Amino acid sequence: MLPVIALIGRPNVGKSTLFNQLTRSRDALVADFPGLTRDRQYGQGRLGERPYLVVDTGGLVGDERGLDGLMAEQVWLAVEQADSVIFLLDARDGINLSDQQIAARLRRSGKPVWLALNKADSVDTTAIAAEACALGFGAPAAIAAAHGRGVAALIDRVLAALPAAAPADAPTQAEGIRLAVVGRPNVGKSTLVNRMLGEQRVLAYDQPGTTRDSIYIPFERDGQAYTLIDTAGVRRRGKVSEVVEKFSVIKTLQAINDAHVAILVLDAHAGEAVDQDASLAGHIIDSGTALVLAINKWDGLDDDQRQWFRSQLERRLPFLALAERYFISALHGSGVGHLFEAVQAAHRAAAIKVSTPELTRLLERAVREHQPPLVQGRRIKLRYAHQGGQSPPVIVIHGNQTERLPPSYKRYLNNYFRQALRLVGTPIRLEFRTGDNPYKGRRNQLTARQQRRRKRMIRHVKK
Repeated sequence: MLPVIALIGRPNVGKSTLFNQLTRSRDALVADFPGLTRDRQYGQGRLGERPYLVVDTGGLVGDERGLDGLMAEQVWLAVEQADSVIFLLDARDGINLSDQQIAARLRRSGKPVWLALNKADSVDTTAIAAEACALGFGAPAAIAAAHGRGVAALIDRVLAALPAAAPADAPTQAEGIRLAVVGRPNVGKSTLVNRMLGEQRVLAYDQPGTTRDSIYIPFERDGQAYTLIDTAGVRRRGKVSEVVEKFSVIKTLQAINDAHVAILVLDAHAGEAVDQDASLAGHIIDSGTALVLAINKWDGLDDDQRQWFRSQLERRLPFLALAERYFISALHGSGVGHLFEAVQAAHRAAAIKVSTPELTRLLERAVREHQPPLVQGRRIKLRYAHQGGQSPPVIVIHGNQTERLPPSYKRYLNNYFRQALRLVGTPIRLEFRTGDNPYKGRRNQLTARQQRRRKRMIRHVKK
């Protein structure tokens, strides 16, 4: 296995900035805002001479109660699983009681620990470096994670102390099906992720906005590899005011575009699907991502409430008929296991391959059952179809005057192909192409005899 290096420290010391430097990415949210990171974020280290995994963690504040207590559990679990730990200190703030408490617990863990004085580019670190030596982990390395100064030297020191392992012998884990869990805040996304994984992998707390970043988690179930993506809740644009939440929403939308399949989680206790659910579902379909619908907290409703929710779902989200619906309880696990079957079915449908003769036969059958409309007395002709892409399936239809096809007939063709090909959970994109008229711009040249006859006819008309 690849060596694992955990980054820990107080809030706002630069752990996520260092994570992005080591992974050469922007996977972790970075802002001048304490407590931004809450869940463990894993990434492939790309700085240094050897491959490794790096773990970004939430800040340790010392007062480990409520949500902070859950965050601390995630941090110390990352330390337990790590081969080495980089303990970040803020060179501008000095050593405080929280740093001493973290150091005391790190010493009890028995893990190799490396001190790093971050934000050391504009201060004299002589005094704080001497003070940091008292923590018992040797001399700290002065770095500036935001600019990358000293980071390469630090990671080389950490990797040099780890046991050597041949990269060729390290097993590679298939990415598998990328599965994003999305929805409004506090609908139970993180609870569902933990239930699907069978462990408390991400923070689940009864407070909207607990998840702030998109967390990518590889795992395997029944021989199938997955990458599960826990995302931040998306609220109506007018209610998003904090800069941090705006970045969280952007990361969620990026995760939807990156995923093969999205599970849209609805809250059955809300009584009905709200406008934000419809907007989020529309974005998933427009992005071409396959979709599975999960109605959570279903176990706490009586029969009348369930029937009311079903009727409101049909009325407010009729365009989601393409997706399979599952009524679940993420907290107790009822119905969650069936989601994997729906995810695999949607993924297969999105990656379907259909031959040109079969698509053309389906097109001809659809036209026979329902003819395209007349345009200026002429019938629109659809000649043949072929597949133009996958995930989502793209069907290219050739004909004449296709740009004049009304939206209603396009929806008819979309539904016809979906039913004929038995596609579930995936949108279909239709592209229409009109063939060039070979006689456009060309005029018949009259012979001399035809020209004389034309002149005689013109004189006759004038008389």
